[in-house]
Amino acid sequence: MMIPLPKRPSFLWYLTEPARALTEFGLSYSYANLNPSSKRGDGHPVLVIPGFMGNKSSTTMLRNYVGSLGYSVYDWGLGRNLGKVEDIDLLLSRVEEISTYHKTPVSIIGWSLGGVFARQIAKENPVLVRQVITLGSPFRNVIESNNATWLYTTLFGDQKVKDLDHSLLHNFALPAPLPTTAIYTKEDGIVPWEACMEMEVDDFHQNIQVRGSHCGLGMNSSVFMVIEDRLRYSINNWQHFKPKGLLKSKLLYPSL
Repeated sequence: MMIPLPKRPSFLWYLTEPARALTEFGLSYSYANLNPSSKRGDGHPVLVIPGFMGNKSSTTMLRNYVGSLGYSVYDWGLGRNLGKVEDIDLLLSRVEEISTYHKTPVSIIGWSLGGVFARQIAKENPVLVRQVITLGSPFRNVIESNNATWLYTTLFGDQKVKDLDHSLLHNFALPAPLPTTAIYTKEDGIVPWEACMEMEVDDFHQNIQVRGSHCGLGMNSSVFMVIEDRLRYSINNWQHFKPKGLLKSKLLYPSL
């Protein structure tokens, strides 16, 4: 499938991000209560990395849900995500510590910029990582057509995204050598949805479109269903996500 070149997200989607995310929060809260977990997870560790300017609180609902499935869930442990590239090294150390403690590789879920970091960790030391799940992560286009770039510039002045190491920025787009699920939404008002997709889909790399906002991806019931399904697998038995039922496929996962 030919992926179109990324374009700046719709201004309408941008303006309605907060309201749409609030709706997703309400729907997911209902979903979690109507679908009590039977703790089918195998207990392996799962690290959740927040998006740009997000912190531990921003991923509370997501982490609580993953924990309810029967996994050992961890916050990224670095406070607010200020977009510091050096945090990748700190995260790599954290993943190593968690993996050593549990004696098994770690699944990593990264929201937006957190997903960009997650992919880099998996590429730098794939032995430590079981799989990566990204939520609206613009790994293919970090420096252009992005409605959040102004926020980065405001916080860091002359230290703009485009001034970072370009070899690193190029590497962001390369796939990790292990199972990766890239979740995106065409209603994203923050980053171009085209930039959140793997360039090539193969046995271990899948793109999944959901319906929702960028700011609501971490509390979207459709995303939760994908995560619950994906965490059951490892590289030894990996297979693509397939929604059950034609209606669910068309309504919730139009790309599938």
